Amino acid sequence: MARKIKLTRPELKRQRDMLRRFERYLPMLKLKQQQLQLMVRKVAAEAAKAEDARKAAEQTLQPYKAVLADTAGVDIDALSQPDEVKTDQDNIAGVWIPVLEDVRFPTPSYSLFSTPAWVDGTLKDKRNVAAKQVECEVLREQLRLIKKELSKIMQRVNLFEKVKIPECREAIRRIRIQLGDEQTAAVGRAKIAKGKTKRSEETVYGGKDVEMANSQGEGGPA
Repeated sequence: MARKIKLTRPELKRQRDMLRRFERYLPMLKLKQQQLQLMVRKVAAEAAKAEDARKAAEQTLQPYKAVLADTAGVDIDALSQPDEVKTDQDNIAGVWIPVLEDVRFPTPSYSLFSTPAWVDGTLKDKRNVAAKQVECEVLREQLRLIKKELSKIMQRVNLFEKVKIPECREAIRRIRIQLGDEQTAAVGRAKIAKGKTKRSEETVYGGKDVEMANSQGEGGPA
């Protein structure tokens, strides 16, 4: 429900100041919206590319499926999971997003001479899949944060364009009409008052003229 405004000159100034602020901020919000929309498209493309790379990396594990049941005592699954993921922060159009720097895995502790040769290849490929998975997760988080900020900016743009600015303009219009009516009424009252004053003066001075004429007539020759 719209707030009831006072149809006064101080309120007119307040509404004009608000309108100037909204009209000054709106272009900046639109520019940020455009930047975020570009970043959404860019990161979404990078995420899709990373997902394709992850799926391609998974295909390299197909030849090992027949021998994964015999790992010669080596816990390949554990060794292929990252034990440290290093990320940094980057600011994109005012949004802080994670940026992947490095994926580190535990140091293998099995004997290279007593384990089958395919173990090294399997571990390498599984780690590659895990690294690709981390990259996908980081990019998805980037996309989520950027989309979240974009949603907020779009809400503000819509609020300014469709609510705040029209409300201010309508308030200014109504106040101007009211002040104009008051001014017109004041002018009318002034004219009426002036007319009354003039008629009063005419009555006073006219009465004095009559009295003077009468007095002259009474004092003349018989």
